Amino acid sequence: MRPHLVDCILILTAALASAPAASAQAASPPASDWTSVEQALGRKGAPNPGDVIKFSFPRSDMSVSVAGVELKPALALGSWVAFEHASDGAIAMGDLVLAEDEVAPVMKKLQEGGVEQTALHNHLLMESPRVMYMHIHGRGDAQKLATTIHDALALTKTPMSAPAASTPSPSIDLDTAIIAKSLGVAGKANGGVYQVTVPRAERITEHGAEIPPSMGVATAINFQPTGGGRAATTGDFVMIASEVNPVIRALTSHGIAVGALHSHMLEETPRLFFMHFWANADASTLAAGLRSALAAMNVKRAPRQ
Repeated sequence: MRPHLVDCILILTAALASAPAASAQAASPPASDWTSVEQALGRKGAPNPGDVIKFSFPRSDMSVSVAGVELKPALALGSWVAFEHASDGAIAMGDLVLAEDEVAPVMKKLQEGGVEQTALHNHLLMESPRVMYMHIHGRGDAQKLATTIHDALALTKTPMSAPAASTPSPSIDLDTAIIAKSLGVAGKANGGVYQVTVPRAERITEHGAEIPPSMGVATAINFQPTGGGRAATTGDFVMIASEVNPVIRALTSHGIAVGALHSHMLEETPRLFFMHFWANADASTLAAGLRSALAAMNVKRAPRQ
């Protein structure tokens, strides 16, 4: 075989061998490039597992109380939106905390930008003033979705400037180690509130795409100290249908009130129900009661405390 023909064959073979890898590399989106979304929302997001980025918009402008307890934003007044990559851009999901007179203009602005509502309802009972929660879903160009959400929030009194990075988190007047032991799951401090997240054990999907726990499909349990070892607790249990009534019985038998039961999404698999709760009592006693509710659910089990 002629030398120049051998050289051509070797070059062609190398090119064919590298083509699939190059094509795959070109087809894969940059896993952590959320710069355009951060610019549109005007703040940095928090990276989460599954290449999800999550943005928080605490309603620090609101002064809301329940049974004499002034709610911290991290307890039950935190708007958020999360993004994950999709084949056609991104999926955005979130929960916007709104005053009653903010609902209509926000809904109109979101609809104009292609961001849909999947639920609108209460999470609390007897709060003053009334607070509404709007769950949202969008799919497509990530920057466009983020811009629409930003412009909708700008119609409210939500503080839109990015929080100062150096602001220290308030201390929590609770024995969080005891709470973690009683609950069986450890959490973290955020904004003067002890927050615990418990993912479900099974995979949650919508239209074939996996919805990671950080996009609102994990049980959330929050504790805000109210003095003398007591805490106000609220959040939501994320359940399938067969778990709903066992969880109700577990909560109410421990003096924890159910404030709402509803859906947050439209076409998820398996079908999920969200149960919001409230109590203000000894923190470790509440944690034990909440643990009994978790025991009735298919959640990821934490190591024993």
